[in-house]
Amino acid sequence: MRLGGIFLRSAAVKRLCVATMLMFFAGALAAAPVRVVATFSVLGDMVSVIGGENVEVVTLVGPETDSHGFEPTARENRMLAQAQVLVSNGLGFEGWLPRLVKASGFDGLEIVASKGVEPRQLASHDDDHNHDGHDHGDEGDVDPHAWQDLANGMQYARNIANGLARIDPAHRAKYQERARVYVEEMQKLHDEIKGQLEAVPEQRRRVVTAHDAFGYFGQAYGVTFIPIAGISSDAEPSAREMADIIRLIRESKGVALFDENATGASRILEQIARDTGLKVGGVLYSDTLASVDQPAGTYLGMFKWNAGRVLFSIKP
Repeated sequence: MRLGGIFLRSAAVKRLCVATMLMFFAGALAAAPVRVVATFSVLGDMVSVIGGENVEVVTLVGPETDSHGFEPTARENRMLAQAQVLVSNGLGFEGWLPRLVKASGFDGLEIVASKGVEPRQLASHDDDHNHDGHDHGDEGDVDPHAWQDLANGMQYARNIANGLARIDPAHRAKYQERARVYVEEMQKLHDEIKGQLEAVPEQRRRVVTAHDAFGYFGQAYGVTFIPIAGISSDAEPSAREMADIIRLIRESKGVALFDENATGASRILEQIARDTGLKVGGVLYSDTLASVDQPAGTYLGMFKWNAGRVLFSIKP
């Protein structure tokens, strides 16, 4: 009897240990962060803010990296193959993405951040002054840079929060609360920028940039952006094209001239500044954030930087 009692107690202890281990592993699995791949740095930052400690984010096209010429490698293939969620911009911005998805075998949840925004139409590709260097794929002449309007950024945030909540319903409340606070911050900044720029006389709200990446910003905040023809990271205008650019800028009555952090067009812009007498306003961030330790290293930081540069350069 005594031996039997010991045996029964031993079996009970074993069952308790097994149950405890199962609970431990179940808790560990529940607490494991959602593996998310974001296509470029703006989306990577947004996912980090909204996902917090409940997500593990990697970004395919990192900060200070030219999105125009990006070509996925085996490294990106592996990153996407291991992901549960893919967050993309859509609107034809990532012309390389369908090939990568197919090659990686990704079968998780895709969140298209721009879903629901009203796309801006670009001028015909026949008009060289509006070619922006992107492969728009099936989207045709749609401007993909929708994040350059904070009202659209708010829609991006809601789409990301809803997608994360769908794949990880246990943390739905956290995703929605972070998104709510984030949207409030965007709304406050949106109103501030709009008010400050509208205080500048309309005829002075005209600036020249390297490519057509700020159309949404212009529509939202009352600034006319004049893109320079043919300038991208892998091409520069001929002497004849340069003469046409100078003529276009003079006719446009632009007030300031801006480089973009990923275009590699600084030398050309310096020549244009000399030939036109335009004030050089510095660098704007269009398709990529700055490194994380810089003022433009976050989405909201990028907006503050860009708006501040433009405002400083066009104020009378």
